[in-house]
Order: sequence, then C-alpha cells, then structure tokens
Amino acid sequence: MNGNLEMVLNVAIVGEGASWDEDNDLLYWIDIDGKKVHIYNPATKKDREIDVGQYIGAIVPRKSGGAVVALHNGFYFLDLESEKLTFICDPENDKPNNRFNDGKCDVRGRFLAGTMPLDEKDPTGSLYCLEVDHSVRKLISDVTISNGIAWSPDNKIMYYIDTRTKRVDAFDYDVESGNISKRRTVVKIPENAGGPDGMTSDSEGMIWVAHWGGWQVSRWDPYTGKQIDAIHVPVERVSSCVFGGVNLDELYITTARRGLSKDELKKQPDAGGLFRIKVGIKGMPTYKYAG
Repeated sequence: MNGNLEMVLNVAIVGEGASWDEDNDLLYWIDIDGKKVHIYNPATKKDREIDVGQYIGAIVPRKSGGAVVALHNGFYFLDLESEKLTFICDPENDKPNNRFNDGKCDVRGRFLAGTMPLDEKDPTGSLYCLEVDHSVRKLISDVTISNGIAWSPDNKIMYYIDTRTKRVDAFDYDVESGNISKRRTVVKIPENAGGPDGMTSDSEGMIWVAHWGGWQVSRWDPYTGKQIDAIHVPVERVSSCVFGGVNLDELYITTARRGLSKDELKKQPDAGGLFRIKVGIKGMPTYKYAG
C-alpha cells in the first residue's frame, strides 16, 4: 500500500458498518454497543453522534435524503436533521434474541442486511433484502454472524460473509430481480488470521476483508482465492472497511475494543478507533437506498 495508516478518531466500543456518502463527502459509521450513528466530515474533522437507543448493525444513505438503519429490532428510516426514527418493518419479531448486523445497498438501491444471535452461537440468523417498495424477503437462512457484503464491478457477483464459516462465499447476482444463485466459496481465511468481518470491493474486482481478531484488512483476488496484500492495523479486532474520499481511493477502517482486558487495552490503546489510509486503488461506491 502506498499510504500511511492514520487514526482519525477513537470514540467507539464496537465501530462498524462504514459507508460513504459520495454526494456530501461524509462517512457514516456506527458503534454497535454504544447504540450510536456517527457521521464524520473529513473536511471539518468533526464527528456527529446520534443516539438510536438500541443495538445498530448498519446504516446506508437514502436517495431521497436521510438514511436507513438496521437496528436490533428491524429496519428504520433515520431523519438526519430531526434525528427521528421511523419504523419500516421487523422480519424477525419472533426472534428477540437476534439482532441485525452488517448491511449494504446494491446498485439498484435495495438494502441487504443480515441478522445474528446475541450469543453468537447457533445459526438462527438470516440475510434479508429490504426492497425499494419497503417489502422484505429472505435471501439466506441458517446464518450465525451475518457480516460483510460486496459486489463485483459489473454487479453480476455478490460476495457474502458469515463470520463463523471463516470464508467468503460468492453468488451469481441478478440485478433486475435481486435474486442470488450458485453459491460457492471463493476465499478461505487462514486459521491464524481471525474471522472475516466487514468487506468492500474495488474497481479492479478485488475484495477487501476486515479481520476480527486478525489485526488487518486483507485484499483478495476472488477469482483465484489468493491473497494479494494486507494492511496491518494496530488493533486486534478490525471490523469493517469502506472506500471514501473525493477519488474513492481512501480506505476507512473501523475497529473495536469490546471484550479486551485492561492489559490488552494497554497494548492496543487505539482499539475502537476509526482509521484511514490512501491505497492508490479506486474503490466501489456506497450505493444509496432507493425507497
């Protein structure tokens, strides 16, 4: 990588779900355990916090303004001016011990987000699609920790992570219908490298994976399954990554300090920090919710 890793902020317990608002040059990211949305402005270096009152797994900007969030108990619209939440639906109101985790929009503006059990043990989670008409359908069942989602530059392949599997799977993706098919494994994370968490993709068709417990973000060729590069992060629990900046060539990386002992925190005082590095490669944009 051609840049130097810098810490932008250190305010989160479990930083996650980074997404870039290209129209306003803002970074949206979240603190799951802190139950907050963060909006970081690189120009002013100011970070705004919005308390949403429950666990939050993902935030994406909305084409008509504001944002959509996946909270513990369902999908909501978030008015960024009034900070008011408007309930859309909860596809798992019969599963109070599940919560939503990571999510992302496809090029047509559908919002895909997955769930996971709070104890992270049994595969009771699923991956859902919030359609632009606000209806919801299930895409994948039997998930333990639903995590990173990304697409190939031509949007014909969707990549998906269930952290417990320690792999990245690919699906053929039908942009017109939002249907997925032909599941296969394209990347296997080495045993000593933690678990795959958040993920993004770049304009060259490569995928970038945050390693929870692995001190890094890795870059992979999903067509060969080979690792190309890695960014070392001075935090064990690396949780998500997204491309941002005016040229979409800056990688923002979130991390966490949840579960670290006092001794571990002394060794990694930047745990929970938001990092940035210029990588010299253009990333794929964050698509907005179209509903």
